[in-house]
Amino acid sequence: MSDNGQLIIALALMTLVIAVAVALVMRIRVAQQKGDPRRSSFIHDHGEAPRQNMPGTEH
Repeated sequence: MSDNGQLIIALALMTLVIAVAVALVMRIRVAQQKGDPRRSSFIHDHGEAPRQNMPGTEH
């Protein structure tokens, strides 16, 4: 039973490491495509007045 417990813990840790690595790679790819490594404009401009509606979307 000890071997199975160690295997489960090892697999869980490997899965966590792989998930973090994939998230970091995706964040780097998005930053490269944006051409700007800063956070998204939502985070940057949060708290200001809302933007105007797009033409044709008024209710």
